[in-house]
Amino acid sequence: MDPRTLRSTFGRFATGVTVITCRTPDGAHHGATVTAFTPISLDPPLVQVALTRTSRAAAYLDGASFAVNVLAADQVDVAMHFAGRPSADPLPWCDGSVAPSLRGTAATITCRAHRTDDGGDHLLFLGEVVDVVSTDRRPLLFHDSAFHQMGRRSSDVVWLGCQDDPHTSWFGALVPADTHY
Repeated sequence: MDPRTLRSTFGRFATGVTVITCRTPDGAHHGATVTAFTPISLDPPLVQVALTRTSRAAAYLDGASFAVNVLAADQVDVAMHFAGRPSADPLPWCDGSVAPSLRGTAATITCRAHRTDDGGDHLLFLGEVVDVVSTDRRPLLFHDSAFHQMGRRSSDVVWLGCQDDPHTSWFGALVPADTHY
């Protein structure tokens, strides 16, 4: 499979933009812009971050506590800074007791290292959530290799339930063995 086609296809998935922050072994703050962030579990509270194996961030994150900073719509400059295009402006660091974080974000999820798994050319870092801060700021989005802001809702439907419990929803519901579609 052509890697460019695969990457382009993956880019069709709209996602939020995060900066993963941690302390380096010498105590300095480090961050990396990451779109491969996934909430995993509510009990225990776990999140997952995927980082390229060869990145400095992957080396620093191994076994370290970290913060997932969900960038706000006006933080493109922050995203670009941590993606390798340094900004001359001072960075909005906040020195947390568990991990450093960034100010002005839509949300911050602070985690202790839970485990690291193989993810092909990436490493999958699972973090146990120890603190969350959520604001009313709109998130920055990424789609087709470009930053976007949220537009209007496409529906008035708001769903707060879980679709993967066969006892409460249609997804994965038990179907009699003699049922054929």
